[in-house]
Amino acid sequence: MAREYEMMFILQPDLAEEETEKIIGQATEWVTSSGGEVVEVEKIGIRKLAYRIDGHRDGFYVLIRLQAEGDTVKQIERRLKVTDPIIKFISVRVDEELKKLAKIKKIREKRDARRKARARPPATAEAG
Repeated sequence: MAREYEMMFILQPDLAEEETEKIIGQATEWVTSSGGEVVEVEKIGIRKLAYRIDGHRDGFYVLIRLQAEGDTVKQIERRLKVTDPIIKFISVRVDEELKKLAKIKKIREKRDARRKARARPPATAEAG
């Protein structure tokens, strides 16, 4: 059963644009060749790191949203680990969080609808 994941990785900031695109393309290819589906690729750009990693103070952040099996994500993580220009990565399963958020949103909508219904004054006939 395919689940939703968010995978973020940080590339070395001094890479050429072509090299950055090549690595992002490889990562999406790893997902699709392993039976997963890339939902969205978001290039966040160069940001300051919270602490130095391998001598770098900045990094190029990339977020990939994907649907895949757990084994597929493990394979991709293994490949990310051995790719030299990638200085850090993390993958998080988000399908459970999305379900929780949808449930909270539905509860809030019901509550807002009740408040609006109570806030409307009752219709009265005007004398005139």
